[in-house]
Amino acid sequence: MPAVLTALVVLAACALVVTALVQRLLGERPLLSFEAVAARVHETTWNELPVLVGGGAAVLAGLVLLAAALLRGRPVVLALAPAAGIEAGTTRHGLRTSVRSTAAGVDGVATAAVKLRPRKVKVRVRTNRTNTEGLATAVETAVARRLEQVGLAEPPKVRVRVRGGTR
Repeated sequence: MPAVLTALVVLAACALVVTALVQRLLGERPLLSFEAVAARVHETTWNELPVLVGGGAAVLAGLVLLAAALLRGRPVVLALAPAAGIEAGTTRHGLRTSVRSTAAGVDGVATAAVKLRPRKVKVRVRTNRTNTEGLATAVETAVARRLEQVGLAEPPKVRVRVRGGTR
């Protein structure tokens, strides 16, 4: 997001300059007069308020961009265990879809929802059964088998919660 906002600001500035240049080439009155801007910049001193505010804004924007670069978000691609010297990965979305369909395919599961955490996969399943005994274990086994087939570099722990059924 910070890169997109920075790119939009730079794009707007470039569009303004190009518009002024094209107007100048066509002999029209430019939207942005370079002579007026140059004269204003030339007569401005370093200790005037606009310069200080602009410098402070530039420093603040730089610190925000630096913090955004240093603070990582969740990875989009999860690393798979290297096989035969080949490094590969799978997307979070693809893994979540695969685990959800595996959990939903277990007999007795009506719906399944999956949350991927850094070292944990949380699966919530709903059932229409009145007796939910053993369903959590069956879902956990199926999901763990599927994760083993995918072969993540850091296999997560599986946690299953079952809801539904009449007691």
